[in-house]
Amino acid sequence: MTTTQLETPSSGKYTQPTGLFINNEWVKGVDGKTFETINPSTEEVICSVAEATEKDVDIAVAAARKAFEGPWKKVTPEERGRLLVKLADLVEKNLDLLAAVEALDNGKALSMAKVDVGMVAGCLRYYGGWADKIEGKVIDTNPDTFSYTRHEPVGVCGQIIPWNFPLLMWSWKIGPAVATGNTVVLKTAEQTPLSALVAANLVKEAGFPPGVINIISGFGKVAGAAISSHMDVDKVAFTGSTVVGRQIMKAAASSNLKKVTLELGGKSPNIVFNDADIENAISWVNFGIFFNHGQCCCAGSRIYVQSGIYDKFVERFKARATANKVGDPFGDDTFQGPQVSQLQFDRIMGYIEEGKKEGATVVTGGERHGDKGYFIQPTIFSDVKEDMKIMQEEIFGPVCSIAKFETEEDAIKVGNGSTYGLAAAVHTTNLNTAIRVANSLRAGTVWVNQYNMLHHTTPFGGYKSSGLGRELGEEALFNYTETKSVAIRLGDALFG
Repeated sequence: MTTTQLETPSSGKYTQPTGLFINNEWVKGVDGKTFETINPSTEEVICSVAEATEKDVDIAVAAARKAFEGPWKKVTPEERGRLLVKLADLVEKNLDLLAAVEALDNGKALSMAKVDVGMVAGCLRYYGGWADKIEGKVIDTNPDTFSYTRHEPVGVCGQIIPWNFPLLMWSWKIGPAVATGNTVVLKTAEQTPLSALVAANLVKEAGFPPGVINIISGFGKVAGAAISSHMDVDKVAFTGSTVVGRQIMKAAASSNLKKVTLELGGKSPNIVFNDADIENAISWVNFGIFFNHGQCCCAGSRIYVQSGIYDKFVERFKARATANKVGDPFGDDTFQGPQVSQLQFDRIMGYIEEGKKEGATVVTGGERHGDKGYFIQPTIFSDVKEDMKIMQEEIFGPVCSIAKFETEEDAIKVGNGSTYGLAAAVHTTNLNTAIRVANSLRAGTVWVNQYNMLHHTTPFGGYKSSGLGRELGEEALFNYTETKSVAIRLGDALFG
């Protein structure tokens, strides 16, 4: 069997694919292995799905290569765009189901999952619009030569996505890769395979030729490692931890030196100046850290508040965080659901205990929420020193540290005092301050008077240990093309 019957509280019964989606067909793994996916709200097994091994990766890559060298090469850019737009339409048509499956498997609030799915459709439609606009240029070198460039697809792209935004990362990877004429072997996160498998059905329904988009489930140490080191994968794109990103880069280098893009971790500063609109700033700071249960690579987990408003800010931020509704993802007013797994729950609670031992003060939270499921209270630490683990290491949960600063120069110094550089934010009513500080922070994205506002038209990626390359926007297209220069001699022979 490659499907099973499941049910969600909002969508009712539905058919859940559990196999590997290879060559537009659902198949079992060669070795017949499966693994369980767990409901993080109840700690109960939802179902089992096929586990891809190295053998299955070989089959998927072969299907992608055959499609790339065969029928997909003959598909016009206009047709590629039409297929992506059709896929976007189908995502919108199935929004309620996809969001429900995401909430079931990942634990995020259904209301947030619906926003994610809407953004999935927007991303696919955006790259559908780019497909027939991948243009080279004519370069005037001399009167006897006609020189031009072409942007050609890289080939077979291995893509490895995380568990925090399963469907959104699915679209971020597939959109630019397919728009530029590549084929894809995408591995879901082992914690959250279900929504991506449901969406795979829509790939076939949209009319993509077999082998263009292949979706497999499996573990990073097996299937992910096989993709990263595969000699017939031309490019690997990964979103996840910096530790794993380094391993993927090594595997890519030691195999066929495949192209690599990495969107990795973060420990992003959220800086609030004395002149900020304090209520607006608190709202965005709250959203910056507790959105998606803190399971966000760009989460604003280091909060720096200027001394003139520090005490007032801490008091009001505590009240705002305490008001966040933690509970059932399918609850109407739920903001924060459970962490994704027991492993993540234990890891986050370990950081909380470490913060307490190091002498930081728990302003609010710091404990488990309820007695079932992987729920953690929204947690704020104060009296935090820069060398504490909770201030330097990525926690990836609903935990933040708040500290005081005096001057703009101090804010820039502490803001840049991290090995990461994914995102940052500045809250001020002074435009000059906003621009100076934003330009001085070494981060790929800097928000002003807002946080976590991503859009498919705007590049996203990191400085330093936060990764290589950019997702989204026109920038992402460059990750999936090779530039070829062609020079045609027009005049007589130069030599002879």
